[in-house]
Amino acid sequence: MGRTIQSLERAAAVLRLLAGGERRLGLSDIASAIGLAKATTHGLLRTLQQEGFVEQDPGSGRYQLGAELLRLGNSYLDVHELRARALVWTDDLARASGEAAYVGVLHQRGVLIVHHVFRPDESRQVLEVGAMQPLHSTALGKVIAAFDPVAHNEVMEDELTAITERTVTDSGTFARNLELVRARGWASDVGETWDGVASVAAPIVDRRRMPVGAVGITGAVERMQIGSDLDPRLVAAVRDCARSVSRDLGAGRF
Repeated sequence: MGRTIQSLERAAAVLRLLAGGERRLGLSDIASAIGLAKATTHGLLRTLQQEGFVEQDPGSGRYQLGAELLRLGNSYLDVHELRARALVWTDDLARASGEAAYVGVLHQRGVLIVHHVFRPDESRQVLEVGAMQPLHSTALGKVIAAFDPVAHNEVMEDELTAITERTVTDSGTFARNLELVRARGWASDVGETWDGVASVAAPIVDRRRMPVGAVGITGAVERMQIGSDLDPRLVAAVRDCARSVSRDLGAGRF
């Protein structure tokens, strides 16, 4: 087993202790429960408090869990609710399109794949859940960058690196492309990330009409295009899937 970081283990012990039992605990109670000296425990609590994971009641001096943990917990629940709501619809999308379907969310200046439905054929495929994709070249990434202000700021601050010969690296051109994505409600990637591969994606929004991710399909260019244009039937299928997931998240009809 690999070595662990003792300070993180101790911090986790503090958080678990505060998460169960009494709502608030004093310094002595916490130190005694986790078997550490008061000075060491106080240092842990002070650091956790600075990061927002722990709060101290000004009247009693007792400690409780902080609001930052709630924010992180909500993010966790949001992603898992998104994946749960997308399961049936992305299965239908993969069957209807004949291509692999993906759901992605913004994570660490990229797109984190949180759900992947294999292309419905007998070909060998690798599950890509947990993989990261670039914001600036993939259809999923462009959709998220176009509709999520945080993602937009992040991608415009970063250098747009060339992945293939077709990757857009000029910031002005890229900004205009995002305007087009917002206007038409979907994004594409034709050979910008993988040679010979095309993708289409559309945004997923929640009950507040805020963007929470994107859904899309990916396949060989020759299957995804009719002539030089993306197959409108596939674009429509992706947009319908995005609307269906959004409605299940409470967005209503749009």
